[in-house]
Amino acid sequence: MEPLLILMIIILLGLVLVQFNSKRKMKKELLVIQEKMTDIIDQGTSEKLLFQTEEAVIRQFLIQINRLLDYNQKVIADYAKTKLELQKMLANMSHDLRTPLTVILGYVEKLTIYETMSEDDRKATVANLHRKTNNVISLINQFFDLVRLESGDSFLPLDRVHINEICRKNVLDFYGLLQAKKLQVEIDIPEQPLYIFGNEEALNRVLNNLISNAISYGSDGQVLGITLQEGEKDIVVEVWDKGKGISEIDQERVFERLYTLDDARNQAFQGSGLGLSITKRLVEAMRGTIQLESKPYIKTVFTCRFRKISF
Repeated sequence: MEPLLILMIIILLGLVLVQFNSKRKMKKELLVIQEKMTDIIDQGTSEKLLFQTEEAVIRQFLIQINRLLDYNQKVIADYAKTKLELQKMLANMSHDLRTPLTVILGYVEKLTIYETMSEDDRKATVANLHRKTNNVISLINQFFDLVRLESGDSFLPLDRVHINEICRKNVLDFYGLLQAKKLQVEIDIPEQPLYIFGNEEALNRVLNNLISNAISYGSDGQVLGITLQEGEKDIVVEVWDKGKGISEIDQERVFERLYTLDDARNQAFQGSGLGLSITKRLVEAMRGTIQLESKPYIKTVFTCRFRKISF
């Protein structure tokens, strides 16, 4: 047999042997990876799949596996957070509904002796019953509004909106309540018409929520303000008060679903924790942003930024 042919046979056998050993080694490494993956999944740990290998293909495979594990852990964490929020939602909704419904039941029971009641007492009882019933309806509507906004089922058409007039209108809507609480009102709205890309109904609701919130929680500062400013690319709306404010830790949570501001500012006021969550989602649906800054008895301000429309 020719020496060259023998050499070629030896080389081919060597290559086959190397390939065989490589496949055998790769198979062994893959079995080890499989066992480690099984342990991680069965034990539900957050550890990564660490494994030393010289095989470039397996190294890339491990990178993708660890990315998948990271994503899986994020999904699990988000699910746990959502589950906790839903549990808190049900508890809060149960509490917030039970209280007014108990009061309503009391008024209904009182009306069973309608014939023996005085005219003034009848009118007062019916008025209170009507008010409490509206409170329950409002709370239920807020709950479903938030669900629709978070699920993306609520379509919000956007168009040119004259924001000066909307700001003025919303302040006027609260004029009677502001007078009753003897609050000083500071309004800084320019005469020059300013327009944003938004939705008039949603903007009314945002301002209504923010002004109502300032009155409910910041009235001890005896002043409420609304400021409208024009920036280079946006329009800025500020609703502020000089009340006791919100702590720095709580400032990061006020927009969370069902986080109640009475935890942070006013134990006597019981809120549903839905108003500011809805406000934030409405602002974002109008492609805007909202943020909070608070210094006790100096200034607590909610700042909304919207895209400006120039002519």
